[in-house]
Amino acid sequence: MADTQQTTVKRIVITGATRGLGRAMAEGFVAAGHTVIGCGRGKSHVEDLRRRLPAPHRFDALDVTDDRAVAAWAKSVLADCPVDLLLNNAAVVNANAVLWEVPAGEFDRVIDVNIKGVANVLRHFLPAMVARHSGVIVNFSSGWGRSTSPEVAPYCATKWAIEGLTQALAQELPAGMAAIRLNPGVINTEMLRSCFGGAAESYPSASEWAARAVPFLLKLGPNDNGRPLSVPG
Repeated sequence: MADTQQTTVKRIVITGATRGLGRAMAEGFVAAGHTVIGCGRGKSHVEDLRRRLPAPHRFDALDVTDDRAVAAWAKSVLADCPVDLLLNNAAVVNANAVLWEVPAGEFDRVIDVNIKGVANVLRHFLPAMVARHSGVIVNFSSGWGRSTSPEVAPYCATKWAIEGLTQALAQELPAGMAAIRLNPGVINTEMLRSCFGGAAESYPSASEWAARAVPFLLKLGPNDNGRPLSVPG
């Protein structure tokens, strides 16, 4: 007898979807049969993803620090159908430097993307999810959101902020939803290489990480609300 069991297709929004962990997750979710809607700042990277992962998947050029642009994007996305899983992954890190030598503009950029960008996305996607009492929000934190290292103080500050923001959000959501702060672990990405240099090569690649992370993320639900989780090693 044929197997009639089918995968329930989830609609997944990923910020920072064009590179690193975001791109690896997008490819992993699509391979698992789900629909991905993603954004990224680089137009060329967006076009590449559109060719690689065509409709029904959707990818748009977007700067999450632009609240008006995020509002318009969210309205367009939500006009099609609800979002089941919202992954706030977009982030930047400062160039290695002691705090007092980090230029003001660079400090502001890290804050704007890593904190304000997350808030902008939540502001415009959450009302529809709350109205349905359904959906999981995963805000990407870091090991540096639960510990610290020298020369990445601005980045540490933002990820500690994400931990607190997400914990408070979890207390505000209705039953049936979840907000989770996630430490993805240490992965060999362009961002890690900017901090670790050649030592980053000793860590798993984004695609190797996604092979573990995608099934883990798909299993998250209301019972996980408020939990500080990490992707299993």
